[in-house]
Amino acid sequence: MNRNECIQAFSDRAAAVSASVVPVSGLPQAFEHLVATCVDKEACQPLASGCEHPLSEKAADLCELKEWSRIIAAPGLADTELDMLITLCRPRGIRLIDKGLHSHLSGIDIGLTWAQYGIAENGTVVMDSSREEIRLASMISEIHAVLLPASAIHETAEDLLEPLTQMFHKGPNYTAFITGASRTADIERVLALGVHGPLELQIYILKDL
Repeated sequence: MNRNECIQAFSDRAAAVSASVVPVSGLPQAFEHLVATCVDKEACQPLASGCEHPLSEKAADLCELKEWSRIIAAPGLADTELDMLITLCRPRGIRLIDKGLHSHLSGIDIGLTWAQYGIAENGTVVMDSSREEIRLASMISEIHAVLLPASAIHETAEDLLEPLTQMFHKGPNYTAFITGASRTADIERVLALGVHGPLELQIYILKDL
């Protein structure tokens, strides 16, 4: 399987498990698409509990608040990449954070992370999630967006045996294999998306320059 066939196979398999695959020429195009997605979606609204009880004035204001700012969490980006994304987010009123995700456990619209590898045979992305902030971005956001270089897509999981072995030997390690959006059929065998994680998975395949 040549490179183009491998990328196409990955895209087809990922789409089959409800992931959205977006080929892009580079980071600027990926960031433009990401920000447009954030603007177009309804802002994530944290659930405030206890609103049915007598509340202080400030607490009542929180329960009545209808408009929440949109948030993109992007831990793991280089400083130059963050600066590029900030210039797109700021004029659109989007908050961009790269740390402190514990303070936004129910309010992140899009979590953006890099993937180290892709597996064409099943549309899986492989992420080094050893940093807690990266784990949170991929688990608690309504949309998980992944940046994946085209050259990092391999035909089978067996092709990654050597690089993954090296990754595992680096010390405390948390490697995530993500295939499609979060899903479960535990409740009456009815498929539900987003119960244990993001509602959507977007994969940006970056063209190799």
